[in-house]
Amino acid sequence: MSRPLARLRVRLVLALGAAEIRARLRLPRLMWALTRRPGCPTSPFAELVRIESDPAYRALFCAELDAALEDRLATRTAVVDEIEAAAERLKALIRHGERDHGRAA
Repeated sequence: MSRPLARLRVRLVLALGAAEIRARLRLPRLMWALTRRPGCPTSPFAELVRIESDPAYRALFCAELDAALEDRLATRTAVVDEIEAAAERLKALIRHGERDHGRAA
């Protein structure tokens, strides 16, 4: 039952893509008008200037940065723990397989 639904989704996506291409070719000005663009160009260093000049924003930025770093460290620690657990399972599987092979011989 999911295959006909999947086929329908694929056909719908392809049809919408083809319609978008045709609209871009036939109505370029309309498509340009409908395309999102940033409201006003910002300076590449605008946030850095704000961090340096506004103490409250600097404190908020540093707190968010610390939280992101702690989150990244926790994620890395969890990944290392998962890898170590998988390595232990693999070692146990290899040891168990060697015992079974010795019994068969």
